[in-house]
Amino acid sequence: MTIDTFQTTATNGLVKPAVAPSADPMPAQRTATPTADTLPRRFADFTTLGEALDYAATGQRGLNFHDARGTLSQPYPYATLRRDALAMADRLIAAGVAPADRIALVAETGPEFAALFFGVVYAGAWPVPLPLPTSFGGRDSYIEQLRVQLSSCDPKMLIFPPELAQMASEAARLAGTHGIDWSEFATREAPAATLPEARPDDIAYLQYSSGSTRFPHGVVITHEALLNNLAAHSHGMEVCDTDRCVSWLPWYHDMGLVGCFLSPIANQVSTDYLKTEDFARRPLAWLDLISRNTGTTLSYSPTFGYDICARRMSPQTKASDRFDLSRWRVAGNGADMIRPDVMQSFVDAFADAGFQASAFLPSYGLAEATLAVSLMPPGEGIRVELVEETQLSGGARGEDRPQRYRAIVNCGKPVRDMTIEIREEDGTPLPERAIGKVWCKGKSVMVGYFRDDAATAACMSDGWLDTGDMGYMSDGYIYIVGRAKDMIIVNGKNHWPQDIEWAVEQLPGFKAGDIAAFAITTPGGEETPAVLVQCRSSDEGERLRLRDEIRERVRSVTGMNCVIELIPPRTLPRTSSGKLSRAKARNLYLSGDIKPYDIAA
Repeated sequence: MTIDTFQTTATNGLVKPAVAPSADPMPAQRTATPTADTLPRRFADFTTLGEALDYAATGQRGLNFHDARGTLSQPYPYATLRRDALAMADRLIAAGVAPADRIALVAETGPEFAALFFGVVYAGAWPVPLPLPTSFGGRDSYIEQLRVQLSSCDPKMLIFPPELAQMASEAARLAGTHGIDWSEFATREAPAATLPEARPDDIAYLQYSSGSTRFPHGVVITHEALLNNLAAHSHGMEVCDTDRCVSWLPWYHDMGLVGCFLSPIANQVSTDYLKTEDFARRPLAWLDLISRNTGTTLSYSPTFGYDICARRMSPQTKASDRFDLSRWRVAGNGADMIRPDVMQSFVDAFADAGFQASAFLPSYGLAEATLAVSLMPPGEGIRVELVEETQLSGGARGEDRPQRYRAIVNCGKPVRDMTIEIREEDGTPLPERAIGKVWCKGKSVMVGYFRDDAATAACMSDGWLDTGDMGYMSDGYIYIVGRAKDMIIVNGKNHWPQDIEWAVEQLPGFKAGDIAAFAITTPGGEETPAVLVQCRSSDEGERLRLRDEIRERVRSVTGMNCVIELIPPRTLPRTSSGKLSRAKARNLYLSGDIKPYDIAA
């Protein structure tokens, strides 16, 4: 379907030392690594990731780790990181680690993981970041997730934080691999070893995408692909000598690992970190950290991060009394569907503190392309096209149905060396403003999925990657409509689950993340939408009223009769990055593992 009815708006919005010394003792007065440095900036123009750290280590910048209240707990200059990583490489080689071995690492945000990650790289092996436990699913679910991913990547060992020893050790045992906590590993002798020489086409790491829990796909990324994408970040965001970054994003997710850990190193940017769980408990600590670190200009978040911060601000509170966001130059947004209403709420809440809507930088990417596929040029902010819903669904609007529009966010232009093409289901390229499957091709596209030729062949063809997303191009910009695999098709008409979920979110008492919409097949063989809604009321009469209200709301917006099921709070499954997993919710519902409330008709 070609987009021909639309409106455009903008929301105002080196040489290895002979001996690797132990870490420096903490100074009495902790001082963060500087924003500015005399080291000439290089924009990821290195042949390998190890070479990138070698260069960054000759300057004064580095990583800085903060506690739950945003107080600096450990500055970690790149020079210290390199020294610790080389010592880790010696320990790994002494433990029998060889080039191309996989070393699984539970990705806790901190100096230990950073040193281990680069230690594995220097040793010629492949680091495999694995997730921390979330609040969803509990102990057994986390052990099973680790076990499945360990079985997929077949690592030489799993190294984990001591506080996760019980769960991680059990997962390692079940997967038949050796588990060790990193506090123990760091005390081992580090006899000087000869390090292998890495090449650009060697594998740098394996990345499991956030949705890969039951049937994981390890994305294989080379040094060359990684550095090409990291150079595209600095080019697209126009990184300069006065830039500094703040991040709370998890290092087991591609946006946190690549965008906010590896990119600052390859582009020599000092970065300040909050742990993800600390952000979850105190979201406004993120903005406090940006305000206190006066050089901060770069910070990224999925939509839900901006949403939760805006919700935490009372309308009676002046943001300027607590925050100074005037220097925030790039407020990146990606990793999930970008919602302009949320972005506007954030502007409304924090404009008083100097936040400018033009700082928003929408983007689009995925682990299979290393990270970035497109970036909005800095300063253009959030731009949307209002598209009539029937053009999104491929149908025709009935005469008795009013026109309804959906805001589709402009996710920017292809990053350097990346090409985007919109195609029909059969692979035929589509013209401007025609909705189809999003394909991309470039130097940073993955080699494939680790030991999974069938899955690789299913999404790659002649160097092109089928992203699994739907969108359209307009004047050189990409607009993402939704996930192809999430699409609900009823009577030959396409419906996006986001539209159904949004309709329910507009009712009082519900919010983003409370609702999951997906297709099920009725006993008669027909496909129909099912909507699971987390309900906090314990009163059966209130539940009945809510169910009927939700049913009518969905019918009024979509014209469809849906199966509405109310379920207990905190029931809907999440990916490792905290996003709703519709596919898993559907499977759990159909298997009976998600049990709806029994409500009388």
